Amino acid sequence: MHTPVSRETATAHHNAADRLGTEPVGKLLVQFSVPAITGMLVNALYNVVDRIFVGRGVNETALGGLALVMPLMTISMAFSMLFGMGAANMISMRLGQQRQEEAENALNHCFWLLTITGLFIMSTGLILIEPILSLLGAQKGSAALDYARSYFQIILFGSVFGMLSFGFSHCTRAQGFPQVTMLGMFIGAGLNMLLDPLFIFLFHWGVEGAAWATIISQCAATLWFLSFNMSKKAVIRLRLKPFKLRLDIIVAILAFGSSQFLLQFVMSGVQLLYNVSMGWYGAAALGVSNGGDIALSGMNIIASISLFILMPIFGINQGAQPILGYNYGAKRFDRVRSAYLRAIATASGICIAGFLLVQMVPQALVRLFAPAGSPELLYFTPRAMQIALLLLPLNGFQIVSANVFVVTGRPKIAILLSLLRQCIVLIPCMLLFGVLWGLSGVIAAAPVADGFAFVCTGVMIYFEMRKLRDPAVHKEIRVKQKAGAET
Repeated sequence: MHTPVSRETATAHHNAADRLGTEPVGKLLVQFSVPAITGMLVNALYNVVDRIFVGRGVNETALGGLALVMPLMTISMAFSMLFGMGAANMISMRLGQQRQEEAENALNHCFWLLTITGLFIMSTGLILIEPILSLLGAQKGSAALDYARSYFQIILFGSVFGMLSFGFSHCTRAQGFPQVTMLGMFIGAGLNMLLDPLFIFLFHWGVEGAAWATIISQCAATLWFLSFNMSKKAVIRLRLKPFKLRLDIIVAILAFGSSQFLLQFVMSGVQLLYNVSMGWYGAAALGVSNGGDIALSGMNIIASISLFILMPIFGINQGAQPILGYNYGAKRFDRVRSAYLRAIATASGICIAGFLLVQMVPQALVRLFAPAGSPELLYFTPRAMQIALLLLPLNGFQIVSANVFVVTGRPKIAILLSLLRQCIVLIPCMLLFGVLWGLSGVIAAAPVADGFAFVCTGVMIYFEMRKLRDPAVHKEIRVKQKAGAET
């Protein structure tokens, strides 16, 4: 039995979701994307600042240690996206179809799936931490591995909080509350940025201090999101009571979130391959015995800067997602096209601005992380950054376009487009170019993959936009949605 709500509350809930199909698309995109972009920028900033504090407060080798554990943290993020973004996509579409009970079921399933998976990752990681660390790709005798161990064994204790805060940020936004989501991100990111210097510089806890700052801030963000979703302010409510998981809902969530999950999971493998490649080719390319650790630190800096540039694109994607999903579910395809084109234009503009910054002042960006870095680090990292991000202006189009196929219920196409850059093209190029040109070849693989993925995505999205203008396709979609509602 659901707790009855007042007529005023029900009307507010109705308006919060239904405005996605009535208000001007441009206005909605601003209202939803600006908080998402702000939140993602804050989130990126706290990751970047985290590494800046480690680089400045510990040393550049500690940055390499954080790079070593990045594949493991990305796997945890993959499951957060699988359940969090999968449930969010399902929630926005079901609300658009006026199927509120199914949307609420998706929210409750999301909580338990994230909690169970987070506990499993924590327990497995703590038990098998040494075998896991041995697979991270560090060169023999790497000093970075000790930093990785110290950092990761603390991060594991916060696995559940990290997954819940990330997953429920998407579910909250999908209900029509982007400002609430933004505030939750501010709470987590702001607290982390306050605790980082306190733990690293004042308490001298080193990378352990950075880890504790991270999990404390994730816990605070989790409490914010859960308290809101359990309150009467939410359109659909989280109900912590005896709950039976339903296979059909789990399958639907997995279908909606599978593309982002696979993208993140494959990204973990790519990060591991990068780590191994830095160990293989770093010493020879940089001419020093610890060249592998230096190359690891340099790639961590590049990843941090790339993250900061691309996070607003993910924010645009998240802001557009409920608009796209609701209007597709409500069969308002002209609004779907309008929201997509506006998101593409904004995302591309951000990528171009980031590209110009990287190409013009790479040395200054590197010195933010390592003002007293070794000559080898300061030589390698700016040049590698300029090469790796050479086709950055194309990334906005590729990221936003792949999301269109998720919200229109065809995750297989979204999976293919997502894997093109992160796996199908990038990994073979890294292996081949590494053999041919060593460290420089590994770095040059990224723009090649970017270009190939851009062309393939462009072809697919061209035909998709044509379909959304075809009345016969509109009728077919309506029939399928009606059949789904009846079942």
